[in-house]
Amino acid sequence: MRRCAGEIGEFCWHNGGVKVETRDASALTDADLDDLAAMGGAFGIGAVSKAKESWVLHTSARDQGKLLGFSFSTLERIGGTPCVLLGMLSVKRTAKRDSVMRGLMSEAYHRALMAFPDEDVVVGSRFTTAESLEAFKSLTDVIPRPGHRAVGEERAWGRRLARRFAVESNYDETNFVVKVNGQSGFIDHEPAKKPKIAPEVAGLFKSVNVAKGGVLIVHGWTMAESLAKLGKQ
Repeated sequence: MRRCAGEIGEFCWHNGGVKVETRDASALTDADLDDLAAMGGAFGIGAVSKAKESWVLHTSARDQGKLLGFSFSTLERIGGTPCVLLGMLSVKRTAKRDSVMRGLMSEAYHRALMAFPDEDVVVGSRFTTAESLEAFKSLTDVIPRPGHRAVGEERAWGRRLARRFAVESNYDETNFVVKVNGQSGFIDHEPAKKPKIAPEVAGLFKSVNVAKGGVLIVHGWTMAESLAKLGKQ
């Protein structure tokens, strides 16, 4: 892994052949948005254009100049607690998709480490498939999770994230599911090797009606000592 020079306000690094770069979302041009929409993921031009306006940071992952993945995110405090909000993340279905996902998540953790050193951080996003939960494999105390009955503060985080993702009107806090019209952004990733999904994990998505825009809102924690390792570059 090595760093590379970027323009003011940009940061990039190389991991193997994949170049990961972050810049302000507001700096994206119409040509950039066309490139994102043409990548072949779940999001068209309307969704990425809206994401540019809704989120602060844009991260791209490229191999020899070819776009293989991107995310829109924001680092902020909710009720004083530091958060990484992944508003949209998409990885192109190529042989390097797992490396791309690791690169995008590593960059998100690095940004969090720079913004919130020595603090525990909440990471939250929306999901449509159990396979894509791979993105959160490094987090602890993930909610919802099988065999765990969420309690007051855990449910409160679900409501906070639903409100932040602007989907609270269709959110069911009993199962962390947005019933309809929740797919303005989510984790769009399919691991190269289909993982074995435990029935109880798949059950978390039983009430997610993807055809109607349903999503599952998931959050977890990275403790300060873990973030120091996950965000190191």
